[in-house]
Amino acid sequence: MTPLRLHNTMSGKVEQFVPLEAGHVRMYTCGPTVHDYSHIGNFRTFLFEDLLRRVLLQQGYRVTQVMNLTDVEDRIIKKSAEHGQTIDEFTEQYIEAFFQDLDTLRIQRAEHYPRATQHIFEMVSLIERLTENRHTYVADGSTYFRISSFPRYGALAHLDVSGLKAGARVDVDEYGKDDPRDFVLWKARKPGEQSWETPLGAGRPGWHIECSAMSMQYLGEQLDIHAGGVDLIFPHHEDEIAQSEGATGKTFARYWLHAEHLQDATGEKMSKRLRNFSTVRDLLAEGYTPRAIRYALLTGAHYRSPLAFSTELLKAADSAVKRLDEFAVRLGSVGDAEAPAEIRDRWDESLRDDLNLPAAVGHLFEFIKAFNPRLESGKATAEERAGAMAMLRHANRILDVIEFPEAVDAEVEKLIAERQTARDRRDFARADEIRQQLLGMGIQLDDTREGTRWKRIR
Repeated sequence: MTPLRLHNTMSGKVEQFVPLEAGHVRMYTCGPTVHDYSHIGNFRTFLFEDLLRRVLLQQGYRVTQVMNLTDVEDRIIKKSAEHGQTIDEFTEQYIEAFFQDLDTLRIQRAEHYPRATQHIFEMVSLIERLTENRHTYVADGSTYFRISSFPRYGALAHLDVSGLKAGARVDVDEYGKDDPRDFVLWKARKPGEQSWETPLGAGRPGWHIECSAMSMQYLGEQLDIHAGGVDLIFPHHEDEIAQSEGATGKTFARYWLHAEHLQDATGEKMSKRLRNFSTVRDLLAEGYTPRAIRYALLTGAHYRSPLAFSTELLKAADSAVKRLDEFAVRLGSVGDAEAPAEIRDRWDESLRDDLNLPAAVGHLFEFIKAFNPRLESGKATAEERAGAMAMLRHANRILDVIEFPEAVDAEVEKLIAERQTARDRRDFARADEIRQQLLGMGIQLDDTREGTRWKRIR
């Protein structure tokens, strides 16, 4: 069996994954900024992180995942003030909606979801360590990180900072990607802003320091994996490295993984700034199913390739999910078995090759296409059907989109047998009566050459 291999943004190469602690993966994944509903571009990244988590678990690792909730930054402060609410009051509705959307898309929960506002003093302590190590300075009451004090700055983004203008500063939470400047760690209080009284003065944290402090609080000073969208590589993740390693002197994260953008029909990145986005709720209101949305965002393209979002993508996903459901129904009630080694190995190998789920799904549908004629001809043995079902269940531990037929209960089995007896004696009235009885129970029958199949329709 080949080892798991992941693309490391830091090296720009696909590398064999080896955790710091055998059998245990410490993973930090950047979560939402809760000033609004998360859009499906955000959820493409969150689903990539769900894929990564599930593959690690299937590989036998124990995973400790932390996903932060950024509940204090410029936009949140502005919007909460406009609504006459505290930060907590304003963000609570969007935090609740975020967890609802996670569950809708069947995204596995992380072990920890720390909120920035609940870890202020951990951030202050980290800033104090940076000051002791001579990485900071104070200007106008705010504390800044001096980029020139960290020679490795720019390594993750492969950025040339040789022309950096010393002393140029930025104190907003978002800034231009082509202009690296000293970034704010602690922002002095402004009139009307919610703030915290600390040894650094009254104020609130900058955006970047939040993730460093919270990741260290829950995972220690060194991580195995740090993941997020490509838009976070610079400045956010670059700044995280500088402030984390500037404080500890240790490598912050060993593997950096980033998902590419979800794009609109014109090829633009989906974002709130461009107002070209949809939320999960929007798509549900349009009649798309959660399973189709999940499948489209997971399998439409490899996570390191941009994905163009469209109604055609969603329709194709819906069709694919229905094909998987129908195949599970056609296999019927089967016993336990092992998945056929060839298809399972091809599936697993694709996932071990930098999480190549589109390739894995291609192998799965090739298997289904080859197996269907055996089902239609009645040549598939009970053992073969059980193996095919085992493969579906194995794949669904990653996909989580298939609805398997429930086990036939004794009453349904009895009625189906009674109907067959009535048909054998040509009592078609009784046979139709039983069909209608089963339909009233939510059971639909399908008479095939292999026998009578059934599925639940409600």
